[in-house]
Amino acid sequence: MAERIFIGVAWPYANGPLHLGHVAGCYLPADIFARYHRLKGDQVLMVSGSDQHGTPITLRAEQEGSSPQQVVDKYHRSFLDCWERLGITFDLFTTTGTENHRQVVHDVFGKLHQQGYIYADTMPVAYCDRCGRFLPDRYVKGECPHCHNPDSRGDQCDRCGRTLDARDLVGPVCRRCGEPIHIRESEHLFLKLSHFQDKLLPWVEDHAHWRPNVLNFTRNYVREGLRDRAISRDIEWGVSIPLPGYEKKRVYVWFEAVIGYLSASREWAQRQGDAEAWRPFWQDQGTRAYYFIGKDNIPFHTIIWPAMLMGYGGLNLPYDVPANEFLTMEGRQLSTSRNWAVWLPDYLDRYAPDPLRYYMSAAMPESADADFSWGEYVRRNNDELVATYGNLAHRVLSMVHRNYSGRVPEPGSLGGQENALLEQARSAMEAVDANLAACHFREGMRVIMALAQEANRYLDARAPWHEVRQDRQAAATTLWTALSVLSALRVMTYPFMPFSAQRLHTMLGFDGRVEDSRWEMQRPQPGHPLPPPAPLFTKLEPTVVEEERQRMSTPAT
Repeated sequence: MAERIFIGVAWPYANGPLHLGHVAGCYLPADIFARYHRLKGDQVLMVSGSDQHGTPITLRAEQEGSSPQQVVDKYHRSFLDCWERLGITFDLFTTTGTENHRQVVHDVFGKLHQQGYIYADTMPVAYCDRCGRFLPDRYVKGECPHCHNPDSRGDQCDRCGRTLDARDLVGPVCRRCGEPIHIRESEHLFLKLSHFQDKLLPWVEDHAHWRPNVLNFTRNYVREGLRDRAISRDIEWGVSIPLPGYEKKRVYVWFEAVIGYLSASREWAQRQGDAEAWRPFWQDQGTRAYYFIGKDNIPFHTIIWPAMLMGYGGLNLPYDVPANEFLTMEGRQLSTSRNWAVWLPDYLDRYAPDPLRYYMSAAMPESADADFSWGEYVRRNNDELVATYGNLAHRVLSMVHRNYSGRVPEPGSLGGQENALLEQARSAMEAVDANLAACHFREGMRVIMALAQEANRYLDARAPWHEVRQDRQAAATTLWTALSVLSALRVMTYPFMPFSAQRLHTMLGFDGRVEDSRWEMQRPQPGHPLPPPAPLFTKLEPTVVEEERQRMSTPAT
């Protein structure tokens, strides 16, 4: 039976270009998951957008001498271009700057406020005497009191993932001028998170299917006791607060950004011409809601957003939050400030998308941090994509064209080797199906490549290039069996490597799109004509490794 799947993907700050950490962290796994479910015939809605109201945008605008909106417009265009070239298939990728988003944020805010889950109180806020202003948390830096990261932000530590207040930091200073901050009282609005303590803990315990890192982090966080959290800030860039007396304050970005999943769904529905089309994805209890994020966003999606949804009422809570760990670069921590990164627009200007999608899938940081290195990228491309999977496809299709007039050969009776390989292909499809359903992408990719390796061993054992001279029927059986395995591979690889899967789909003589094939092992029809074969992947020269390492220190634009 078809399922209904909602996929919310983390909203990137529109303050700089995307890098490979973003890809590995949430965007590629979300797209693999969405493509898989569409291939299965499920109803999917995948949404996200540019987060344009975070203080990273105002910081960038000040650095560039431009307006926040100019910064947002520039990088939102870049995001859309990257998604198209990398093959990330959002149903809607919008921004938090739409009128629709403002209205939905006001609706959620209003209902929570009306029910007493939002209240006013004073709080100590960082103030810079030199700048003469209250400082949003990201304008404050200092040492994390938990892990002692010396460059922790005033809202969250990127190293240990703890959410913080600026006053929690050790030795806090103004990020703009470097002067020590002072603390002053300022009136703000708070989300009564403590009210949801007793509701959240049993809900979390009921989600044993979550990844261990997500479940353990969330469980420990809730057990420590939830504190009410400010949802307004002293800044004039962002979503307004629908209450009198707060004209110079804005809704805190962490509060309104998660509401973006709901506002984007409503915007998608409006664009479909059916303003109510979002409701089944949010109100039908049979729908499963998945949120793909990096580990630094875990508490916002497993604690704060569920609490907001509980308070609002009538909307589905997250079913799964498959957060990935971090990606390091060449053995070092990825750092955009120090330009130690591989920028996605730069990569896509020079290389095909599928080798990157393959590398990130095979080495995805699902349970621990993973490292990206150009040496390993080139090795995987040449040894695994070109020499294993690509070579399998090219030599089988080339032999069919040379020896059987470019038509699928008629097989004879299948022997033990043929039946064993076809059974392995069937089993692989079941295993990959189960792994993708459970968001185990790395293991799914491993199973796929193991099948490609086994098909190559089968070809080497049968040697159809010799068989065809002595027994054309035996060679026809060998090649038909290999074509059947390739047919299974083009379906299984489609969520991971859609561009090469579509090319193989066409070279195997299938019409239309791969996703129209559904998750089935379709056998090639004898006599069916096949178009001329072409290589699926391109071999890379070893010199690429050093060239790209040199590029990594080049400033992003």
